[in-house]
Amino acid sequence: MRDTYQSPLAGRYASREMLYLFSEDKKFKTWRKLWVTLAETEKELGLAITDEQLEEMKRYMDTINYDVADAWEKKVRHDVMAHVHAYGEQATSAMPIIHLGATSCYVGDNTDLIIMYEALELLRTKVLNVMEKLTQFALKYKDLPTLGFTHFQPAQLTTVGKRATLWLQELWLDLEEIDHLLAGKRLRGAKGTTGTQATFLNLFEGDYSKVKELDKRIANKLGYEEVFPVTGQTYTRKIDSQILNVLSQIAQSAYKFSNDIRLLQNLKEVEEPFEKNQIGSSAMAYKRNPMRSERISALARFVICDALNPAITSSTQWFERTLDDSANKRLAVSEAFLAIDAILETYMNVADGMVVYPKVIETRILSELPFMATEVILMEGVKRGGDRQELHEKIRVLSMEAAKEVKEHGRPNDLIERILADGTFKMSEEELRGILKPENFIGCASMQVEDFIGEVIRPLLDANQNVLGREGEVRV
Repeated sequence: MRDTYQSPLAGRYASREMLYLFSEDKKFKTWRKLWVTLAETEKELGLAITDEQLEEMKRYMDTINYDVADAWEKKVRHDVMAHVHAYGEQATSAMPIIHLGATSCYVGDNTDLIIMYEALELLRTKVLNVMEKLTQFALKYKDLPTLGFTHFQPAQLTTVGKRATLWLQELWLDLEEIDHLLAGKRLRGAKGTTGTQATFLNLFEGDYSKVKELDKRIANKLGYEEVFPVTGQTYTRKIDSQILNVLSQIAQSAYKFSNDIRLLQNLKEVEEPFEKNQIGSSAMAYKRNPMRSERISALARFVICDALNPAITSSTQWFERTLDDSANKRLAVSEAFLAIDAILETYMNVADGMVVYPKVIETRILSELPFMATEVILMEGVKRGGDRQELHEKIRVLSMEAAKEVKEHGRPNDLIERILADGTFKMSEEELRGILKPENFIGCASMQVEDFIGEVIRPLLDANQNVLGREGEVRV
């Protein structure tokens, strides 16, 4: 199919398992499962539906005659009715009772909810796997000092592992939001054309208890404890907005990580994986571009912007429903899930293969550390009988001179040599060099890594061991 447009989310980025969840086959098989569940439950509650009809429906539940359905849709211009007719041509005895009392949203909306919740479960698994890989990285490098940055300007030291816990915490917060959504998952149920269940009340001859029981049993059979208490024709489109807001949050977390990696790769301190035969540039053969991290950034930007679509759709629905949600929803929801799936696959791959260059990190630390050590040196000078204000002015002047050497002449930071030559601080070279040990400037970073992982992350990973061990796939 080289002569027609195909979504790069399908061709280049998303995983096969996520692509299947948003495939037509998954959708239409779920429609048939819903029709079987409806008919089966209606029979249980007293409607005239036979075992033979149910058996025939079940026989063809996963064997869809797509060519017949396509022909019917061209004729009637209605996808649900096209599939009702196609199903009826297979399960001929059941044709009179397929879709009995239901509206199109019975299959359409319930299926959309089922697919989104299953997709959230898949994303949950992938988030946990990224977290597991970041946990390993954080523990491995919890003690390795590195220059911290605020405003992308040199700040106090941290450790490589502590920085990784910042990425990890973002995902932990996202996971809490996913779990909140899944804990409250519910179906639309069997609500009728405007949500009043009028057709079902008529079918059950005014017995409201059976109408309510129908709604409840259908949800339970499909693995759901709850349905929405009230609906119009559709479930509230606010649910789509809530779900895509969580996807946007995952995108934000991944975006922050990918930007940090891109900056660190420029500094030559940390690199994303780079394969043996990978080409970084068609012209500059030496280049090792952070392609994976840039992909994460690009797709994350798409998801963050896409989250606006369901928000507008939700807020502009008229009364019990308008169909202007449909075309937008088909694009916005599915593509957000596919993009986040690709992001997490790539994130897994990068987190599992990051390369750290301690010597480069150390060189950068040592170029800045003399400036950071000035306060400690000042205090040590006071201990040796110096005047704090005079020493402060002295070290300020010496720092400015050393900074000028670095910035204007490109020379190494010689502040320590200047302090020694000045003699005011009455400290030996050995004493000064002893102060300049990077591990003296990382504060509680190592302990924070151990505490955060031991108290928060490790119990979570241990409770989800059954879904760990995945490897991220970068398809193209």
